[in-house]
Amino acid sequence: MSIKEIKLNELRGLGDRDGLILQGCGGDLQEWVDGINDVLTQDGILLDGTRFSDCVSFRYDNLTCLVFPFAEDVHLNMGKLAMWRIATHGNFGGTWLSDFIDNNLGQAVQKEKPDCALIGQDGNIFNLVGIAARTLRENDMAAEASEMTERITHGAESYDQALGIIGEYVNITGPAEDLDEGPVLED
Repeated sequence: MSIKEIKLNELRGLGDRDGLILQGCGGDLQEWVDGINDVLTQDGILLDGTRFSDCVSFRYDNLTCLVFPFAEDVHLNMGKLAMWRIATHGNFGGTWLSDFIDNNLGQAVQKEKPDCALIGQDGNIFNLVGIAARTLRENDMAAEASEMTERITHGAESYDQALGIIGEYVNITGPAEDLDEGPVLED
């Protein structure tokens, strides 16, 4: 089982289920998952031989965090888990996924995509990424600029896919047209 790494903004997309987050998980993440499953089984929190699976990791405040999602196939003694989480908070920074989102990410604020004049520019993808990233930074969206650049440089498999990613962050437009200099239409 591999542990999928997600971006911080993807936490909201984990669905309507809650989960347990442990913060500051260094080293081999699979060892963390196995160890926590073993501890929770020994403490009578994980029941009926069930275990957490489909765990994901993310980075927050320079820490690696693990999400242990509550799923229908994971049988828990929630009262004991709540007490365990409180008792071990100093060691693991444990919190509920829903609380983490509310306390650290706040309400989702969808920023409007800024217009970015890419049509007519040098079509080199690195040039276009640079222009789009600059546009985002100029619109107080530096985090989005970094995220976009990261997604393209480490995930885009084609020119078209890279353009698609750029289009998720900015409205791709042409050069601004001066309406006063256009042709005059006569009746």
